Amino acid sequence: MLQCTAVTQIPYAEALLALATMEGASEHPPDVVEPEDFVLCELADHDETAEHAAHLWTADTPDDRDLWFLWSGTGAHRVHRLDTLRLCPAVLRELATRTVTTCAYFDHHTGPHSFSVTDPLGDLIAEHVHSEVRRLVSEDDAPGAPDGPDVPDTDAP
Repeated sequence: MLQCTAVTQIPYAEALLALATMEGASEHPPDVVEPEDFVLCELADHDETAEHAAHLWTADTPDDRDLWFLWSGTGAHRVHRLDTLRLCPAVLRELATRTVTTCAYFDHHTGPHSFSVTDPLGDLIAEHVHSEVRRLVSEDDAPGAPDGPDVPDTDAP
């Protein structure tokens, strides 16, 4: 399933306050969020009845609670909240590779788990980066390409 594409601005002062007062928070909250920051909803594409959600901070606590920014509506009709929520307990086990992937969302989130959501923008960026790397590598392997940097002759006076 595709990722939701809703974007909104974070209320800077509220986010700083939430970061400064949560248990296990960053010692330097301004390093986590900047004025004029925007967030993208991380959940799967959903209808307007579900809240959008963006992960802001992973707390250093034994009960696995993270700070999330949740919102619904747009413009003057936007309603938002900052909340520390438990992590989703769902895991995906792949027997063939013996890998375990945990859901990156909060407990009782709407829609499918994070391991079932694809980010088309992230995929496009990754594809572009990979094609640039392939292009640069193929330029280095091209006939007539220099083998390495020119090194001055050390026997010259």
